[in-house]
Amino acid sequence: MLAFFLIGLLVHLVFFASIFDIYFTSPLVHGTTPHRAALPPPAKRLVLFVADGLRADTFFELDRDGQTRSPFLRSVVEHSGSWGVSHTRVPTESRPGHVALIAGFYEDVSAVAKGWKENPVEFDSVFNESKYTWSWGSPDILPMFAKGASGDHVHTHMYPAEQEDFAAEDASKLDTWVFNEVKEFFEFAKSNETLANKMRADEVVYFLHLLGLDTNGHAHRPMSREYKENVRTVDKGIQEVVSVIEDFYRNDERTAFIYTSDHGMTEWGSHGAGHPSETLTPLVAWGAGINGPQPGSNQWFPDDFLHEWKLNDWKRLDVNQADIAPLMAALIGVPFPLNSVGILPLEYLNHSDHFKAECMLTNAMQILEQFTVKMIHKKETTLSFMFSPFKPLPLSKEQDMLRTARLYIRQQRYGDAISLCKSLIDLALEGLSYYHTYDRVFLGISVVLGFVGWTSYAFVLIVKLHTRLSKPIAKLNELSSGDCLPAGFIGAGVTITLFLLVQSCPWTYYVYCLLPVPVWFAVIKEFGVIQNVINSVSTHPPAKSIGYLLLFILGIETMIASFFYREVLTIGLVAFAGWPLLSKLSHRNKVLSLSWIFCSFILAVFPLMPVVGRNPNITLVTGAGVLTIIATFTFFTTFKTAKTNTVETTVNRSIYTAQILSIVLSIYTVNTTHSSLALKHGLPLINQVISWTTLASSVLMPLLSSTFLLQRQLSIYLSLMSTYLLLSTGYEALFPLVLSCLMFIWINLEQETIVLHDISPAQKLSTIDFAQKVDGTQVRHLGLDDIRRSYFFIFFIVTAFFGTGNIASVNSFDPASVYCFLTVFNPFVMGALMMWKILIPFVIVMCAFESIQVSTRLSSNSLFLIVLVISDIMALHFFFLVKDYGSWLDIGTSISHYVIVMSMTIFLMFLSRLAEILTTRRIRLHNNIKQHFT
Repeated sequence: MLAFFLIGLLVHLVFFASIFDIYFTSPLVHGTTPHRAALPPPAKRLVLFVADGLRADTFFELDRDGQTRSPFLRSVVEHSGSWGVSHTRVPTESRPGHVALIAGFYEDVSAVAKGWKENPVEFDSVFNESKYTWSWGSPDILPMFAKGASGDHVHTHMYPAEQEDFAAEDASKLDTWVFNEVKEFFEFAKSNETLANKMRADEVVYFLHLLGLDTNGHAHRPMSREYKENVRTVDKGIQEVVSVIEDFYRNDERTAFIYTSDHGMTEWGSHGAGHPSETLTPLVAWGAGINGPQPGSNQWFPDDFLHEWKLNDWKRLDVNQADIAPLMAALIGVPFPLNSVGILPLEYLNHSDHFKAECMLTNAMQILEQFTVKMIHKKETTLSFMFSPFKPLPLSKEQDMLRTARLYIRQQRYGDAISLCKSLIDLALEGLSYYHTYDRVFLGISVVLGFVGWTSYAFVLIVKLHTRLSKPIAKLNELSSGDCLPAGFIGAGVTITLFLLVQSCPWTYYVYCLLPVPVWFAVIKEFGVIQNVINSVSTHPPAKSIGYLLLFILGIETMIASFFYREVLTIGLVAFAGWPLLSKLSHRNKVLSLSWIFCSFILAVFPLMPVVGRNPNITLVTGAGVLTIIATFTFFTTFKTAKTNTVETTVNRSIYTAQILSIVLSIYTVNTTHSSLALKHGLPLINQVISWTTLASSVLMPLLSSTFLLQRQLSIYLSLMSTYLLLSTGYEALFPLVLSCLMFIWINLEQETIVLHDISPAQKLSTIDFAQKVDGTQVRHLGLDDIRRSYFFIFFIVTAFFGTGNIASVNSFDPASVYCFLTVFNPFVMGALMMWKILIPFVIVMCAFESIQVSTRLSSNSLFLIVLVISDIMALHFFFLVKDYGSWLDIGTSISHYVIVMSMTIFLMFLSRLAEILTTRRIRLHNNIKQHFT
């Protein structure tokens, strides 16, 4: 079975990776040449201010007194510049946002995981095309543009990463540092002729990355006084820097300024998804080559911001975030970034129509070359009779359109030239998308065949190894053991390999296309088992078989619906509450049945609550800890545990006492940490030590306790609860407590079902020892009730995922959850801690499931195979729902759902082993302890 586990893990990793090869491959096109406008640019230099994490509404809106928070930039909007809203794309994270701004293309979704500080791939940018670029700001952003540049003309000035502290008294000091460094830099240049000469050259860029707003937004929320005051700090700093720069260049009116943001932020202080608060960012441009304020009349936008911001009288010029890169390139006359897909926003330019037409032609040629290179590459790697070109833009048409555009420019018909170039750009972008997704259907079919084949093989194994339906059929066995079947599949594999080899396909294509071959061979080889299932089903009334099938489909669709609507979990849990009544368990044990109903109803409340992190409440965290201690003492008085000798009893009591003290310490740490942070005193060192020690011991402590079922379960829950409290900020701290109580009751009720149905000799739960190996002759076959157990398990796993928030959205993560452990920004450590917070309820359910397998005398593999089949059916469903069109919120959600359900399947494989270790292994502090059973 270990081999099956490893193969299954590998197969699911392939399915997991396939979504990125099919839908989200890198958009970069290599082999293109740079293009720049033929006429002199209006500006010699550009200053780019990026206020990280700044929302458009917070910047543009007026405060309660009707006053702006950015008087200098508001004055620019009203008197000397142009403004609008920049629309970002998911993932709304710092790295993809800056790449879109400075390089002009949107990274594929997986780029967030490839690296924050360096380039996972080489790409061109405005900085790279400039003669010199000086940048100031965060060590998380600046290095990726410096290391990706050719030569050493991109210079960075960064503060230490330790200053990015969410617990800092004033995070706006990050922005103040940048402004002070820039002013000192220009002051120093006055006495350094070599530096000054470089700065007075053409094609110079200054980049100021301002991280204070993002840090304050995470720490205090965007509606906080700290965040809004930071907006004022940035405005004042920009005013001072602009004055210094204008003074240095003696007001030569050859400097262009752009102020924008990489992404916004939700009201609860997170970002990453596609909510308007995350995708709408401000854009203000002024200086050389930029249009002044234009009167706004009859403006219409799908939002009501113009009225709210009191900007009805000034024309709003919205752009896509990638459009800012060609705007910067046109202003200072550098080549457009090679991989840019941005369209030059001409309304921002204040220059001749001739210049605008030339820039638009350059923009069209730059995007068209990407399209041509992509088309040639695809044509060269596809069999000629199978190649299907992009019909709206054949080679002859693109050449004709370019010649016509040049002719219009020579004839001074600049408006016609611009209109034609825009049409050409639209066609080229559509063609780029066409060739970018050229192999999608082909790969999708291959992956679906692999998915269906693997699920079928898991089903065959269930029937063959764990049911009584695996009687062999002679003819089918003879067929499968003959030479025809293997030869046929070998021939199919060779044919597919040659087909891919001729087309020079990437190695991943071989994996996706060849995977179905051995999988389906294994399925068809066991066709006799499938025939037995069909024969068995045919012996039952059709209505009964159809009824079971419809019930199974309803169960699957209910869980799928819960990914979109958390309230569905509430409906499911309420339905679960009636299980003891329907199964007559309530007659056998009324107390347990009533407890199940009560806990099911309590757990059903959580999906109706707001998403975690939006309303922090440390009092609830304290209450959860106190209730956990009360529940522990209740356990000792309610459930009978196995009798052990004196030494063993002392050891167990010591462990439980230590775990209860750990929970008390967690309560203390959470309260003092958040109190200290509220007073802006930072994270106390002792709290940090306690938190990391608790985390490290949470996996070790259960291994010291008794391996008797109920005692080991209690020890696991207590250890995990102490860590969960440290990672909680509100009501979610109560969730694992209620879930643990329900799992305890579930374990006991499943034991009652064994007695009720007289399936096998029932053993008292208090006497079951995880460490005792089950005799193979006592392991029973699967029954219909085991499908119900597996479904309960999957439903509880989904509830563990979505019970306290919609983690399908990146913006559901709250950095405040990890403040007991660290406050200095570290995406990987913070991400790992938040991932463990998500997995703790997962582990609780998994350990309960492990207990049920042991107590009901089932093979640990049999129920897991049923779970695997159910989760794979869900994953296949979400595979068909993935899309890369529509709103960015829809796109991000569709990706997240598939990734989550695939991750769930992969984690189940690992966590089943982790649960086995947590329940069966023991570290003995005392030797020769004899155990006595009652």
